[in-house]
Amino acid sequence: MRDLRKDSNEIIRYSIDRVLPDEAVRRTLEGFVMPEGRLILVSVGKAAWRMADSAVRCLGLIDSGIIITKYGHSEGQIPNVMIHEASHPILNQDAIDATEQVIEMVSNLGKKDTVLFLLSGGASALFESPSVSLEVLQDINRQLLCCGASIEEINTIRKRLSKVKGGRFAEICSPAKVFSIILSDILDDRTDMIGSGPTVEDTSTSEQALNIVCNYGLHLSDEVRSLLKKETVSHLDNTKTHICGSVIQLCQAAKEKCEQLGYETRMIDTHLNGEAAETGRMIGSTIRNMIGEIRKPTALIYGGETVVRITGNGKGGRNQELALAAAPFISGLDACLFSIGSDGTDGPTDAAGGYVDGSTLDKLKERKTDVEDVLKNNDSYHALQAADSLIITGPTGTNVNDLTVALLLPK
Repeated sequence: MRDLRKDSNEIIRYSIDRVLPDEAVRRTLEGFVMPEGRLILVSVGKAAWRMADSAVRCLGLIDSGIIITKYGHSEGQIPNVMIHEASHPILNQDAIDATEQVIEMVSNLGKKDTVLFLLSGGASALFESPSVSLEVLQDINRQLLCCGASIEEINTIRKRLSKVKGGRFAEICSPAKVFSIILSDILDDRTDMIGSGPTVEDTSTSEQALNIVCNYGLHLSDEVRSLLKKETVSHLDNTKTHICGSVIQLCQAAKEKCEQLGYETRMIDTHLNGEAAETGRMIGSTIRNMIGEIRKPTALIYGGETVVRITGNGKGGRNQELALAAAPFISGLDACLFSIGSDGTDGPTDAAGGYVDGSTLDKLKERKTDVEDVLKNNDSYHALQAADSLIITGPTGTNVNDLTVALLLPK
């Protein structure tokens, strides 16, 4: 008899290992030409430490550098590099202070100097010099995260309230060249949306930003509305950009492992972007409808990034909500589903995501836990914890969206 939990753990480990940025950064730097002047390293995001460590190992000593990453995501000192940690997903003063140090470091560079800019998911909250007060920006970010706005919509707003986003950091570095290596956590790899595009030309518009405010009924001051009317940087001539990893590579790695384990594997969707619980119900329904038709062990693979609409005051994340919402649909079946954030953190929790199988619903019923009530309160973490269904990996050192896999066994 197959152990679906064991297979799931193997798929998770293999998939994450295959998208760690170390080798990807090294490959990207193979054609890098060392500058005549200074080489400055700036690495921001949840994968910032690993990306910077790989770059320094590849290039040797740099003149100076700064890393800004999430609390608990750095793994030791790197020569000539200062390491700062800050809050994610809500911006805090530590991120602002670290960003100001970066600005000071790059503000007086010359034409012969180069900034090696390493960017990964989470940078929108970790790399910031705001044009409004911290309290105002935190409130806006909370509104955006709670209303169910997509990451593209959130970043369209963030860019216009920042001195470094929307191409403005590349302007600060000018006349120095900026060589950017990006680990993508945005569907379709839109470089102007990854980390809110500090070093690329912006394609979003003020009209789009104002429409987002209207669509979600955001409560903003006149000062903020005035800033949203200003356009960002639409032309840069000192930058080169390379994407070194994305959710497609994550899904492909999962597919490889599933096939190694003997599953007939189907890549269903690498652009999941709906509401988390509803997506979980959809995938759960698909499992229930398919399981009677399959003749061999089958794996369904999904990638992307769903959103959570906050209606309660519980604890959880989008992957935990997705998994929990699928539990009633696969109850009693020889099937499982897991959903994880590739960075090892799902929302404001220490879990990467959640795992459910045919027995999960019964475990919850034994504890008098109603799935729909839990989802309304956004308390998926505690429900999954009670059912021994949390997936905890710790920080992984990468960040390329989320992976959802369903494993089905024939009747």
